[in-house]
Amino acid sequence: MHIRKANKYLKDVMVKHQCVPFRRYNGGVGRCAQAKQHNWTQGRWPKKSAEFLLHMLKNAESNAELKGLDVDSLVIEHIQVNKAPKMRRRTYRAHGRINPYMSSPCHIEMILTEKEQIVPKPEEEVSQKKKISQKKLKKQKLMARE
Repeated sequence: MHIRKANKYLKDVMVKHQCVPFRRYNGGVGRCAQAKQHNWTQGRWPKKSAEFLLHMLKNAESNAELKGLDVDSLVIEHIQVNKAPKMRRRTYRAHGRINPYMSSPCHIEMILTEKEQIVPKPEEEVSQKKKISQKKLKKQKLMARE
């Protein structure tokens, strides 16, 4: 996806103009009409996640600018979110019990590449080589030896 298109999509998610389809972890996720754009029925508007991704896109864009890449031709080639180790805290409950109070952090990796411009194929001169029979080839080789 193009970086400008991704920025617009994430901003639309934050103001609930486009939804994010929930295809895998979708137990209990409600249906919305905006999910039809993605040929799906279930979707949500994860504001906090969209904010983090927008911040990462902005950071990646400034890194590319620093490296001298053309920002307008940047394309998201790869994006992946992995689980990170959970941070542990505890919450105190009634009757002297203690329950875990875990956070669910993640690692986000994003690879942007510069999209190459399409170069037109050079027109080659059409020169049909006439096929030479095996007999003629052998005769030519014999003549070349003499």
